[in-house]
Amino acid sequence: MINRREFLATIGLGGTALLLAYSVPLEAKFKKEVMAMPYTAKDYSKLIGIEGFSETLLKNHFTLYQGYVTNTNKVLDTLEQMLKEGKTGVLEFAELKRRLGWEFNGMRLHEYYFENLGGKGGINKVGKLAKKMAEDFGSYEAWEKDFKAVGTMRGIGWAALYQDITNGKLINFWINEHDVSHPAGCNLILIMDVFEHAFMIDYGLKRADYIEAFFKNINWSAVETRLK
Repeated sequence: MINRREFLATIGLGGTALLLAYSVPLEAKFKKEVMAMPYTAKDYSKLIGIEGFSETLLKNHFTLYQGYVTNTNKVLDTLEQMLKEGKTGVLEFAELKRRLGWEFNGMRLHEYYFENLGGKGGINKVGKLAKKMAEDFGSYEAWEKDFKAVGTMRGIGWAALYQDITNGKLINFWINEHDVSHPAGCNLILIMDVFEHAFMIDYGLKRADYIEAFFKNINWSAVETRLK
């Protein structure tokens, strides 16, 4: 009997023996059918050339994101087949259900991240988002100071601006893992990846310099559309 840590160690980004053990027979069984994947990786190549992000860094990041899409589809397909086969009581089903949150959020958070990049010119100081930041933080500058402070905290994860949909309040959060610490009942407005893969190729350990480059490239128009 393996423990959860040992099991998760067998299912890395590139696919796993466990997944293949279920997916290979499934492919053989349905090889004549068209099996449409529920998720397709999006093309963010338009971001290549933005200031402060090398092509190498971005392409590596895109490849990482595509791996999350692939693994999300693999996990969903395997879970669906296990359900059909009545294998919901086994350890592998439980661990893949837990793994799904990591892979799915890894996919979706990167989509939010890439889609809130590619802008220039800074936030519209008279727009609804800047006004809401001023209302909840005292000023846009106070919000930015708080968000950057979250981003420079020690550890890997994400810095995220969420809106509490129960009262509309904006709150900056530290997200430790893809599937941990997201606030329930909140709407994601802006997210910044602060895992090492997001900056170390270009900036080494100088995370603060990466954050400055990130802010120069925020697509504030896209971010503002997320505000409820």
